[in-house]
Amino acid sequence: MNRRDALRMLTAGAVLPALSPELFAFYRQAHPASSYALRTLNPHQNDTVVAMIDQILPATDTPGAKAVRVNEFMDVILTEWANDEERRHFLDGLADVDKQSNALFSKDFASAAPDQQLALLRSMDEAAAIARSRQKDRPPLWEPEGRDTQMQGDFFTVFKSMTLHGYYTSEIGFTQELKLQIIPGAQHGCMPLGPGLGDPDA
Repeated sequence: MNRRDALRMLTAGAVLPALSPELFAFYRQAHPASSYALRTLNPHQNDTVVAMIDQILPATDTPGAKAVRVNEFMDVILTEWANDEERRHFLDGLADVDKQSNALFSKDFASAAPDQQLALLRSMDEAAAIARSRQKDRPPLWEPEGRDTQMQGDFFTVFKSMTLHGYYTSEIGFTQELKLQIIPGAQHGCMPLGPGLGDPDA
């Protein structure tokens, strides 16, 4: 598998699939170190992304998408995995979020009140769901769709999918939210069996 294949799976839809170990490893590689500096998103675009991911996966009893720096995961994908057209499509989508926010609330998305942000994202999600329901004869994920452009679909569907993948393949999302282990636990060798645990005389 290469990055283009992984990108196609990453942006194919908003539902997080069961990831193979190979796919999981690919997405883990896109999580940057703590010293990461943004390379594609400018400060305003990053503020918009952070505000959006914080509404999609807010902090609860576990850290949310903002805390695990899903915005930086997206920046890596845009910088290292996406081609020029896909990158432009994504950034145009971000600009459109601001355009809609200004039309509705007279302020950019990141500056809007949390309830306003949530209302706009719900509207975008509903519009994306309607668009997906009207799609017919979409090729299966493993079949090429012609041109090598995996991020040209509905912007919010792509964005939401990247948010979910970025979160649930992070160490916090994987271990604290999904309660899974990235590295299997230690091998404890031969341990004494108690009653009912393989003892034929139990």
